[in-house]
Amino acid sequence: MDLAELVGLRPVPCGGLLVALTRRCPMSCAHCSTGSSLSVSEEPDPEHLLRFVGSFGAEDRPDVVMMTGGEPLLLPDLVTRLAGLAQTAGSRVALLSGMFFARDGRFPDRIMRAVTALDHFSASMDVHHEREVPRGDVLRALRAVLDAGIPVSVHLTGTGPDDPYLADAVADVRRTFGARVPMLVNEVRPLGRAAGLVRATPPGPDGSLVSPCTLAAWPVVAFDGTVAACCNQWTVDRRPVPPHLRLGHIADDDWPTVRERSLGSPVLRMLRAVGPRRMHARYASSPAPAGYCRSCHALGDRPDVLAGAAREAGGRVGELLDQLSTEQQLAAGPAALVRRMGCARYAHLVESDAVHEPLPAGEGSGR
Repeated sequence: MDLAELVGLRPVPCGGLLVALTRRCPMSCAHCSTGSSLSVSEEPDPEHLLRFVGSFGAEDRPDVVMMTGGEPLLLPDLVTRLAGLAQTAGSRVALLSGMFFARDGRFPDRIMRAVTALDHFSASMDVHHEREVPRGDVLRALRAVLDAGIPVSVHLTGTGPDDPYLADAVADVRRTFGARVPMLVNEVRPLGRAAGLVRATPPGPDGSLVSPCTLAAWPVVAFDGTVAACCNQWTVDRRPVPPHLRLGHIADDDWPTVRERSLGSPVLRMLRAVGPRRMHARYASSPAPAGYCRSCHALGDRPDVLAGAAREAGGRVGELLDQLSTEQQLAAGPAALVRRMGCARYAHLVESDAVHEPLPAGEGSGR
């Protein structure tokens, strides 16, 4: 499974499931949106997670399970077990790692077994990670994963399109792998420890009134086992989760139940189709709060908006609205999604040419 396919599925309601395996992380990056460290132990109950993923069926499953953290490879045996369960039902499995294990060219056997159980492996790279794990070590580890037959990608984060770090890192990945390794380039958001690093800007889609919320497409298992409808870190960490964005808990609910709640919710259908600002403008008797995500969170306190969504997006009409919005975003392609949600200058890098281009020799810059 390549990165373009993974990102391309992002607008599909319940096309994927995001799983935050743990908030623990052995690194201390200043920009960490989750505030992860080894001093925090918040993570879903492993048995609840295994039962939840075990509830997938051949005809009722996400196409993709994406494991994140913190650092999910602190739990390599759990990663391997979850991957096997999901794949048995027909799902594919991807994972994003901060690459803590790659220091000094190491690749522990337990971690390699977990990585080779995946259908896609992504390495997170940025200036903060590189202070703890040199870029050259990361690139050598990615070459080992490629040699094992697992598709890989790099998730780069910088301060914006003119960040010289991004230009340098992109060039280095290209020198090392050619177009064989695609890249997803994002910008630091003011969340978690990054709250004081960058100026607050509206997260999520652009500022237009009609702006579908792709973040509300895939359910996410949060660090305490709560299943939320939105993967924005502000939502994942907020307690209580706004009622219209809470889909359940893995201790009590299975995948078919979560999927039914997501697909059947008129509010989520409208969020995915037109976004929260349009909902406020159409149904609310008072102005929406400033900010894209804040206007979404406020929906739970606007009975007029909830009633309007139920009236117009319930039943078959709502299903068709959801379907039409999804089809439009799929037709636009993964690069269009990254231009809207990530760093537009580098959006084209989400697609690779892995089939046609040979892998260059060498180990990268070794930085």
